[in-house]
Amino acid sequence: MNQTWLLHIVREGLMLAILLSLPPLLASLAVGLLAALIQAITQVQEQTLSFVPKMIAVFASLLLAGPWIFGQATRFATTVLSAIPVLGR
Repeated sequence: MNQTWLLHIVREGLMLAILLSLPPLLASLAVGLLAALIQAITQVQEQTLSFVPKMIAVFASLLLAGPWIFGQATRFATTVLSAIPVLGR
């Protein structure tokens, strides 16, 4: 197996993992920041007031970005799996 190709695939896989995790992470970050601001203004320090909206935002972002995430993961898996027979020669 070509080491250069292996390093390229590992690098692409790591970059793809970071890229695919961005939509739910950014949604959680934005909602968490907004919830923290509201809690600071109202001085209500209830844990569920920040957790439930973040959970809903993450699920919504996964619903919206899900087809794109699935497409990118499928493309990467197809690329890797189609290269296996060529590398075995």
